[in-house]
Amino acid sequence: MSLLDIENLHVLLGDLPILKGISLAINPGEIVGLVGESGSGKSMTALSVMKLLPHGMTATGRVNLNGVDILAAPETAMNRLRGAEIAMVFQEPMTALNPLKTIGEQVAEGIRWHTGANRPDAEAHARAILDRVGLPESRFPLNRYPHELSGGQRQRVVIAMACAMKPKLLIADEPTTALDVVIQAQILDLLRELVEEQQMGLLLISHDLAVVAQLADRITIVRHGEVMDSGPATEILREQRHPYTRQLAEASMHVPARAKVPEIAPEAEPLLEVKNVSRHYPLRRTSLFGPRRSFAAVQDVSFSMHQKQSVALVGRSGCGKSTLARMILALDRPTAGSVFFRGTDLADCTEPELKEIRRDLQVVFQDPYGSFNPRHRVERLVGEPLHLLGKRLSAREKRDRVAEALEQVGLSPADMDKYPHEFSGGQRQRLSIARAIITRPKLIVADEPVSALDVSIRAQILDLFAELNSRLGLAYLFITHDLTVARAICDVTMVMHEGRIVERGPTEDVLVSPKTEPARALVAAAPDLTQALNRRLQGTRA
Repeated sequence: MSLLDIENLHVLLGDLPILKGISLAINPGEIVGLVGESGSGKSMTALSVMKLLPHGMTATGRVNLNGVDILAAPETAMNRLRGAEIAMVFQEPMTALNPLKTIGEQVAEGIRWHTGANRPDAEAHARAILDRVGLPESRFPLNRYPHELSGGQRQRVVIAMACAMKPKLLIADEPTTALDVVIQAQILDLLRELVEEQQMGLLLISHDLAVVAQLADRITIVRHGEVMDSGPATEILREQRHPYTRQLAEASMHVPARAKVPEIAPEAEPLLEVKNVSRHYPLRRTSLFGPRRSFAAVQDVSFSMHQKQSVALVGRSGCGKSTLARMILALDRPTAGSVFFRGTDLADCTEPELKEIRRDLQVVFQDPYGSFNPRHRVERLVGEPLHLLGKRLSAREKRDRVAEALEQVGLSPADMDKYPHEFSGGQRQRLSIARAIITRPKLIVADEPVSALDVSIRAQILDLFAELNSRLGLAYLFITHDLTVARAICDVTMVMHEGRIVERGPTEDVLVSPKTEPARALVAAAPDLTQALNRRLQGTRA
């Protein structure tokens, strides 16, 4: 008998069908990939298995976990199963973690609840699993809080929480979305090891066919709540029988058509110039009279970029990319050095001067949910930067500008009256991009701008970035761990490691012939659909 059997699963929201007859099975020691775009029903399938569907949704069909009828099980039984027999890695780590509890408390909590272990034993177990997911005690003590970690580091904490009790079935809902490619490869290797060692079943949910191709034994592809294609991974990837499967594969390898890289005149004034910038943060004293220590998040970074230029800043989670972005955006001050935008030192600007500068300098943040006020509708959220334009727009003009921005990122003007919680994670990221482009700025600092998007929408957004670059002369600083984004959209790539720029040059030169070990590690770990298929045809995995 299969570990998990899902047969003819239907989920309704009132009379609206969300899932339409989903069927799949997972055997002990097997990895099944569930692939589809945002809104396809992947997460709803997972929540049905966990019996955590949102209020107002009803599920019918059959969900059998190791002999237990999940849909008929009472909540008391599910409380014993969740965490011990079945566990889930949720998509957005910041919303899955309690901001008031340390990471040690949160990992140890489930261990204590299920095993009755005392606090020291539970903390020792928590320490071991955090070490295994790449958060060593020397850098990440148990008393750290979620806000003290980067997005990728928080995701690793969530994975540690899910794996702590060695469940029979692990559901991983976009488990590596926020991770750099090196840690992503490590986490995928860890998941594979857990499956092999414990004969655990793994349902790997992703919009990235290249990631799933490295790991899955079988693949199920869903769209609009229905199964489009299903079968052994090698067969699905090689034959691509269904048109939707081919569409996803093509989108995974999509490279936008771009105009010729602009030539920069030697006398041209840089749009952005970063000079010898460093940022140090104080650390807690080890004792009352101990010396003050500091952590260098960014160390002596210098670079410049010009109009119409697209520059990628790539590196592993925690290397200082987002800290550097905050200083470029004047959201944080350098400990040393200066940031100049169009010749103006941002540190010397008054608030009115910064307001004028920010009309031409916009941002797309990494966490779309955390960057929106959940009490406001989309019209207000996307239209927020319009106050920077220097002229008062009428209500009609504002709605027209918001509608135009939404259409540019693949959403509908009808979405203006919705709230952020009514969108999927990928759709919320599109709202962030719409907000960034609404003032038609000169430079967009994009912090992981497509990390939460499914591959089809990612291809559309990269096309949009390329189009705006050609048509409006927009410049981009792409901060990313995704080398496919760098290759697709950027003229120049800089590799950051431990707060320093260790390599820079034309993108193809850096990605094809990396000269430093950090750059080589990033290139080697990047998922590639063609390479994954070739390895499978040769009888090996990534």
